[in-house]
Amino acid sequence: MAKKAKKEVNEMSFLDHLEELRWLLVRSSIAIIIGACGVYFIADWLFEEVIFGPTRVDFVTYRFFCDLSHQLGFADSICVTELPFIIQNTEMEGQINIFVWICILGGFILAFPYILWLLWGFISPALYEKERRNAKLFIFISSLLFFMGVVFGYYVVVPMSVQFVATFSISDMVQNQFNIASYMGMVKMSILASGLYFELPIVIFFLSKLGLVTPEFLRKYRKYGIVIILIIAAIVTPPDVVSQIMVAVPMILIYEFSILISAYVVKQKLKDEKANLKI
Repeated sequence: MAKKAKKEVNEMSFLDHLEELRWLLVRSSIAIIIGACGVYFIADWLFEEVIFGPTRVDFVTYRFFCDLSHQLGFADSICVTELPFIIQNTEMEGQINIFVWICILGGFILAFPYILWLLWGFISPALYEKERRNAKLFIFISSLLFFMGVVFGYYVVVPMSVQFVATFSISDMVQNQFNIASYMGMVKMSILASGLYFELPIVIFFLSKLGLVTPEFLRKYRKYGIVIILIIAAIVTPPDVVSQIMVAVPMILIYEFSILISAYVVKQKLKDEKANLKI
C-alpha cells in the first residue's frame, strides 16, 4: 500500500505524488466496482422504473408540467400526451454493454462521496491546517451538490430532452426508432454533466484559492455564461418558455453562487494577508 502523506508537501518527490495518485485511482476503482455490484442486484428495477421511466407519459416530470400548465391557464399546451418512438437494440452485445456500463455509472454515483474523501486526502497536504479541518464539510457539500445535479439531470434535463426528440419531426414519413445505445448515452451524459456542473462552486473555490479565478472575472463574463446556459436550455427542452426557464434558472443560480464563493475566498485571502503583515 502507498505510504500515508505524512511528509510535508514540499518534501514529497514527484514519484511520491505519482504513488499517491496511483493509489487514489486504485481505491476509487475498487469503490466503483463495489458500488456496481450493489447496483447489479437492483438492475431490473433500475432499468424498468428509473432508466426507462422518462419514456412513459405518466412520468412524474410530465405530470408536473401538465398540472403547472393547467394552473397557469395554458390548458394542455405543455402536457405530454404521447411519446411516439420505440427503443431498439441493433447490436449483438448491445444490451450486455448497456447493462455493464449502467452498473458502472451507478457504482460511480454511489461511490462519489468516498472518491471525494480520497481526493481530499490527496490535496490536503498542500492546504493550511485550518483548511484541513474542513474535510467533512467539503465532502458533505460537494456530495450534496453532485447528488442535486444528478437529480436535476434525471428529473428535468432527461425528460425534457426525451420529449423534444420524440416529438420533433421533419416529416410524417419518418418514424422515430432510437437505438438503445443512443438513448442510454443521452441519459448518462445528461445525468453526469448535470452532476458535475453542480460542482462548479467547489471548482471555483479551489481556483480562487490558487488565484486563477476572481469574482471580477466571473462577473465580467457573466453575460456570456448566461447566454451559453440559455442556449443549452433551448437545445434540451421543447420550444416553450416554461420548460426553458425550468432548466436555465437552476444553472444560472449555480453560476451566481459560484461568484459569491469566489468573492468569499478572495476576501478571506486579503484578511489573512493583512493579519500576516501585522505579525
